[in-house]
Amino acid sequence: MFFTWGAWYGQMGKYLAYSLHATGNQTGNAYATFSIASIIAPFFVGMIADRYFSAQKVMGVLNLIGAGILYLLTQTQDPDTFFWYILAYTMSFAPNLALSSSIAMNQMSQPEKEFPAIRVLGTIAWIVVTNIIGQLGVGDKVTIFEIAMVTSLVLGLFAFILPDTPPKATGKATLSEILGTDAFVLFKDRSFLIFFISSVLVCIPLAFYYAHANLSLTESHMTNVESKMSLGQVSEVFFMLMIPFALSKFGIKKMLIVGLLAWIIRFVCFGYGDGISSEWMLYLAIVLHGVCYDFFFVTGQIYTDNKAGEKIKNAAQGLITLATYGIGMGIGSKISGIVLDTYATQTAAGVIHNWTSVWLVPAGIAAVVLVLFIVFFHDKPAKA
Repeated sequence: MFFTWGAWYGQMGKYLAYSLHATGNQTGNAYATFSIASIIAPFFVGMIADRYFSAQKVMGVLNLIGAGILYLLTQTQDPDTFFWYILAYTMSFAPNLALSSSIAMNQMSQPEKEFPAIRVLGTIAWIVVTNIIGQLGVGDKVTIFEIAMVTSLVLGLFAFILPDTPPKATGKATLSEILGTDAFVLFKDRSFLIFFISSVLVCIPLAFYYAHANLSLTESHMTNVESKMSLGQVSEVFFMLMIPFALSKFGIKKMLIVGLLAWIIRFVCFGYGDGISSEWMLYLAIVLHGVCYDFFFVTGQIYTDNKAGEKIKNAAQGLITLATYGIGMGIGSKISGIVLDTYATQTAAGVIHNWTSVWLVPAGIAAVVLVLFIVFFHDKPAKA
């Protein structure tokens, strides 16, 4: 699943710009489809898959449908038509994230201990496929979707022979269960409310990274971009392993602040780095991905779990996921496209982007979130 996702997600912005000659707004809209799908997926999984069908069968059908949609997507050269195909595809793909976890955990006696080692294989798969694409030099070609189409077909067929994971949920799913509104009680805690708002806002800069980093690095004269960007996932694995030590040493608030500072530094590096004279800045921006993601989002999940307690922790995690990857990333994708068009100039040689100005926008947003967080977040340090 992560091999399929990694084949196209980070490269789609460059493909749209170079192969379909899409505008920044069209690229932003394409990335926003994943956020739309992330909002809808909990309804599909919670109201249908969890109650009426075995998870592995649902996954199989969804991936076969996804492979068919990807075939149609590879045949279009119109960015507006592409939008509808990628929207349909992300609708079929997004539920896989919850379904795959359900299938894996159903086979484990101690999921809290066994699952992390399995989940890290997904990150490794992402690293492998991006390196393949980088070595082949096809990051701006339709090949990225052809690879995803083939692997989606293979996964779809393979899913039917996975261990049976029958539906466990009974009764009707309530809207509050799916949306996680039971966790609204946590908003009475000002620090959690500030954390929640900060999480949504910092997803706006995150959307800039996913949508435009590949194109930016390519236009900044970096070579073999996809392979080098995979260092971000390597960094993610490393800092993931550092979280328990960092939590006991620094506590929740300091870790979240370090994560926000890393966002600002990486965007400044993206804006001022160059593949010819200052490539080290681009490498630093890539490698900081682990600090940015793990120290804010993963640490934030731990903080949410601790604040919510056993009774509403699932609702709290669902609410955070829906708000960040759904609402925050969706808004960020749209804004990122508008900003890219704002700092784009059409020349005889093609479109030129002022990447310094583009990246200073998410850097500024991250800086505002950092100040907001430092001033208003006052929580007790997390215990090791």
